[in-house]
Amino acid sequence: MSLFEADDSVDSGPIYAQRHINFEGHELIDSLRKKLAETTYELCSWFVEEYPLSSTQTRIQKGTESFYSRRGPRDSRLDVNKTIAEQFNLLRVVDNQAYPAFFEWKGRRFVLTITDDE
Repeated sequence: MSLFEADDSVDSGPIYAQRHINFEGHELIDSLRKKLAETTYELCSWFVEEYPLSSTQTRIQKGTESFYSRRGPRDSRLDVNKTIAEQFNLLRVVDNQAYPAFFEWKGRRFVLTITDDE
């Protein structure tokens, strides 16, 4: 995760700090969002607490900008011909309220929700 300065061009401002986040591969969307929020808070807190020194420790971004389309309901379609294991990464990032997992079978649409037992 990167803390960088917004600039006129996307992904072009100087980087103030970065943190690596490791996931084990079983976390569902709520756990992923929680870890991202914690890391965002950590980066912002560091910047404020160490200011003005933190604003001078930058490095220039390299490479080309990247764009990802916003995730939506169509991205939660399951393939009935694939196993759960093959589709687990899709299942773990669905939002049960906004864009739940679904599949179509014999002309009907079925919605699935996924939760962690812990």
